[in-house]
Amino acid sequence: MSKHPPQIIELIDRLARLPGLGPKSATRLALYFLNRDIEEVRSLATALVAVKTEIGFCSVCHNYTQHDPCPICSDPKRDKTKICVVETPTDLLAIESSGLYHGLYHILGGVLSPLNGIGPGDLNISDLLARVNEASSTELPIEEIVLATGSSQEAESTCVYLSKKIKDLNVPVTRLARGLPLGVDLEYVDGGTLKQALEFRRQA
Repeated sequence: MSKHPPQIIELIDRLARLPGLGPKSATRLALYFLNRDIEEVRSLATALVAVKTEIGFCSVCHNYTQHDPCPICSDPKRDKTKICVVETPTDLLAIESSGLYHGLYHILGGVLSPLNGIGPGDLNISDLLARVNEASSTELPIEEIVLATGSSQEAESTCVYLSKKIKDLNVPVTRLARGLPLGVDLEYVDGGTLKQALEFRRQA
């Protein structure tokens, strides 16, 4: 039988479901909250609820946003002839921090992974192709699609699939230079390496 009251057991159980937190870490965190001021804990709870009730996804690029379209998509200073395709919003932030890219983005929401049941219909691929098609009939057609996914086997397969689909639309496709470490997600790549990968991107 646990020595903790049921309220603490419930909190530990919920915290242990978070990524990267096991039972021991969840227990330490639960006891940490127990010893904090009530206002601090209430502020955290309010922030968590606000994220779920006030934050959604951009209908254009699928990034997290409070306003639709997101600030990047609605920024008139961005180069609307380029779209950088990334796996997650975290990857978008990594590229933005490099300061080298000033175009638009498109977030796939993951990579193709047949073994895990993730196919083209489970990602934001059809929306990307629709964006390219719609832009082709405007004064600012898409001139380059930058595939900026990670270097895992699934990411490589996703790039091959996207490259073929986009080239069928007669739009140039480039990929980040292969200075990126194999099997590493963009969010873990240092700024200097990411800058080189952007500067020396190649034809896909």
